[in-house]
Amino acid sequence: MKVLLAIDGSAYSEATVKELISRSWPLQTAVRVISVAHPTPLITDPIMVLTAAHVESLKEEQQRASRDVAKVADEIAKKVPGLQVSTQVLEGSPKKMIVEEAERWGADLILVGSHGHGPVERFLLGSVAQSVAVHARCSVEIVRSQRPVST
Repeated sequence: MKVLLAIDGSAYSEATVKELISRSWPLQTAVRVISVAHPTPLITDPIMVLTAAHVESLKEEQQRASRDVAKVADEIAKKVPGLQVSTQVLEGSPKKMIVEEAERWGADLILVGSHGHGPVERFLLGSVAQSVAVHARCSVEIVRSQRPVST
């Protein structure tokens, strides 16, 4: 079995990691921990002032994502030593990249956390979990935190 664990460093991701660790998995289950570096959107800037900020934002996001996947992979390896754990940091839209990586890797299941946005926030921000559930070709489990999480 191949499980794609999508994280973003939030408390919601922590709930998803705890869910994965709490389960019994079939022998030879592989887990790929991914995080998507998604910088602040680049607005067209004729004098290129914002381009430097965009590049810096992307660099910071890549560093954050690398730290997050390494930390989670280490935690999983220590707590569930039978799992084969790998990591991947991607760049782009989380909605798109999670689905593409699941397909490319041949995932059987995607585990993703829900931020629990209300209808207005979902409309304005879009829901990564909802988009992944709609577009993925494999099973998707959306993990919700047991209690409200302050971010």
